[in-house]
Amino acid sequence: MNVRQILELLESAVAPVSLSDELCAKYKMYDNSGIIVDTGEEVTGCLFSLDFSVRAAEEAVKQGYNLIITHHPAIYGGINRLDTIGDGKAKALALCIKKGVSVISMHLNFDAAPEGIDYYLMRGLGGKQCNTMLTVEGGAYGRVYDIEPVRIAELLTRISSVFRTRRAVAYGDENATVRRVASFCGAGCDGQAMLFARAQGADCFVSSDLKHHEIAELEESGMAVIELTHYSAEAYGFSRIYENVKRQLRVPSSFFYDERLA
Repeated sequence: MNVRQILELLESAVAPVSLSDELCAKYKMYDNSGIIVDTGEEVTGCLFSLDFSVRAAEEAVKQGYNLIITHHPAIYGGINRLDTIGDGKAKALALCIKKGVSVISMHLNFDAAPEGIDYYLMRGLGGKQCNTMLTVEGGAYGRVYDIEPVRIAELLTRISSVFRTRRAVAYGDENATVRRVASFCGAGCDGQAMLFARAQGADCFVSSDLKHHEIAELEESGMAVIELTHYSAEAYGFSRIYENVKRQLRVPSSFFYDERLA
């Protein structure tokens, strides 16, 4: 299989890049999903990694793989130079090109896929049926749903186990009972999300990278707030996507989990 065929497999099995394009057009978002680097070689192995990083590139080379599939785009903003001596994405890109490693990134389309990262965040938190905030043809983002009643302290303990993180934080009365959750994968808290959560009767708001004033406003409105690390909240769903597609790849593959960011 070549890189283009792997992309087509991911699009058919999970969600097409056109879903990302639709989100950007309809909701004024920005993304850079699809093939980022194509060395033109047949794929010998795939490394799935939430982030595109030097550690991921080195792991792919170590395992003899020549394709990295990421969630977060390998190129998102401006990169002025490629430098194998420096650090960050510029070094990772230079290393991939030097070693013949291609890169595919599947971002907003994997967030909003029917069984994508936002969906799996809900499932990990105990939800099944939901109302959604942003909807496009074949996908959605931002969910509110009922869960089995649970104390905040118990929910936080469950989250730490399910999402493999020691850094989840809860705000609010730890003895309060949560029955209805609003969750948004990634840095999903903004004014629209907070209004949606309140309008849908959520008593707990779950996301990542929240700002102080957002936490204060949510807590003051009567909602508990649980903040996961961005990595743990999204690696949970991305790893499940990997499990669902790995048998279709027909080449060796593995999932790179970066414990330092969880």
